[in-house]
Amino acid sequence: MIRYVYDFTEGGRDKADLLGGKGANLAEMTRLGLPVPQGFTVTTEACRVFLATGSEPDGLAGEITEHLTTLERAAGRRLGRSDDLLLSVRSGARFSMPGMMETILDIGLNDESVLGLAKVSGNERFALGLLPSPRADVRKHRHGGRRRSLRARHGRPQNGTVARRTT
Repeated sequence: MIRYVYDFTEGGRDKADLLGGKGANLAEMTRLGLPVPQGFTVTTEACRVFLATGSEPDGLAGEITEHLTTLERAAGRRLGRSDDLLLSVRSGARFSMPGMMETILDIGLNDESVLGLAKVSGNERFALGLLPSPRADVRKHRHGGRRRSLRARHGRPQNGTVARRTT
């Protein structure tokens, strides 16, 4: 069976064709002992299969679930809970093409997890600053009307600028 997911502890820069430039470099930095957060890479082969067939490769979802479970255990956090594990997804071909693909940051961020992050970090402004601007259409869909009410409750106007809290 073909593997489509590799942990950052597997591989290195010599696997850039398989892991993409960013994935291979993260694996290399991990191999060198640099402080890299734990994570995993979905291979470029998975992308090729998707482009050729129009659907995800067999077994990909299971591999991602397995690696996500490992991350959750290591971090002592769960995706989608108030003590949220936050993830970032970045595209990465063999060679970087800035501006060509979108980056999705803070997967798992929701009203409950923002409040949990504020408590854990001791910095409410930092946590609320992670809430997306209402101008981003993709993010509007992800958070919907709840984002607007949370921003308002915590003194963040709808235009994304910082305002003083009045209570």
